[in-house]
Amino acid sequence: MSEIPVLAIDGPSGSGKGTIARQVAAALGWHLLDSGALYRLLGLAAARAGVSVDDEPALAALAAGLPVRFGGTADGGEQIWLGDDEVSADIRTETSGERASAVARFPAVREALLGLQRDFRRPPGLVADGRDMGTQVFPEAGLKVFLTASPAERARRRHKQLKDKGLDVSLAALSRDIEARDRRDSERSVAPLRPADDARILDSSNQSIDEVTDTVLVWARECLPVKP
Repeated sequence: MSEIPVLAIDGPSGSGKGTIARQVAAALGWHLLDSGALYRLLGLAAARAGVSVDDEPALAALAAGLPVRFGGTADGGEQIWLGDDEVSADIRTETSGERASAVARFPAVREALLGLQRDFRRPPGLVADGRDMGTQVFPEAGLKVFLTASPAERARRRHKQLKDKGLDVSLAALSRDIEARDRRDSERSVAPLRPADDARILDSSNQSIDEVTDTVLVWARECLPVKP
């Protein structure tokens, strides 16, 4: 397993890491791990099972047997299943993101999901997207990218995304939510959100998706065994 290359992309909510990770994985022909989706799935599973986001033992038990599958549509869209239920839209709401941040703070939950995440490492390589991919899950990754953007820009992007889906949301409320989530993620005692010591920092505030993707691909070809 240690011979299978890993590209870790970490960053705060709204930094664009999910979109960038999908594009980079597609360009390289590698597998993709959306670790944030696992925590969102756990939050959804907990809500459906009536488990409190403050009940660490019950959440860890749910995480240990989480029935998750990842797939994709013909046009490159994501498909995520919880058991036999396709829940891609359900786990992308603001409520789902808040639940994910809440359950992710528990050591027992993170330990239960650690093996599941590492099982995604398969040939020819893995692009792993999350908040602690380069610091905790794959500390030996050949390339670690910490993708960031200003809170205002991240709130603007999320606002546009939700408006495009026909959802009426407040930009001011989104800004407050993002700042609160940043604080909770960076101050938690276990696996806090931070760049790995050897991560390359990439601020996407004033760059397009394609520009950021191109930068990461250039770095990948410098650091990893990828096809030209």
